[in-house]
Amino acid sequence: MARSAVREARLPQVNLPELRPFEGAGLEPDGDYDGVRFEGLDLSGTDGGGATLLDVGMYSCALDEARLARLRVIDSVLEGVWGVGMDLAGAELRDVELRDARLGGVQLHGSRLNRVLVRGGKIDYLNLRQARLTDVTFEGCVLNEPDFGGASLERVAFRDCVLRRAELHQVRCKNVDLRGATELDIATGVGNLAGAVVSSGQLMELAPAFAAQLGVRVEG
Repeated sequence: MARSAVREARLPQVNLPELRPFEGAGLEPDGDYDGVRFEGLDLSGTDGGGATLLDVGMYSCALDEARLARLRVIDSVLEGVWGVGMDLAGAELRDVELRDARLGGVQLHGSRLNRVLVRGGKIDYLNLRQARLTDVTFEGCVLNEPDFGGASLERVAFRDCVLRRAELHQVRCKNVDLRGATELDIATGVGNLAGAVVSSGQLMELAPAFAAQLGVRVEG
């Protein structure tokens, strides 16, 4: 069997050190958090814009309406976090694992994601407009109405996950592997899939959208 020409996304290699418990009330703007464990905390409404999280573990924390624009998260694990309306505009995530998250209305426009694994959970209305994703893997999760408008995707993989009503307007793809998506539903931008690979079954499902994009009528 011939090998696929698509280059695989590199996974993050996160090895957390022994973490010390976080003892503050919430994140602070431009704060530095190194080797800290956040667990079972209500961080709703916290203002941590411009902060840096390095070698951090965040577990079962509430993040409703958290203001985290320009946040930098490096070599860290976020597991079981939940919340609606997080502002992460312009954030940087590098070597990060996001596990079993339950999030809605996350603003990540203009962000940079490098070696990020999103495993399990569900994210509704994820805004990744104008973002840059490199070596990002979505695995076993549900993405409901994600917006990739104007984003750059390079070595991005969707494995055993649901991609529902995705917005791909002006998206740029290179080595994007959609074959593992168990549901592939594209709302707009199907004509921007150059640089992506789909399965033969997915191609058949997308055929009406491709025909509409080309102005072809299918009858009979």
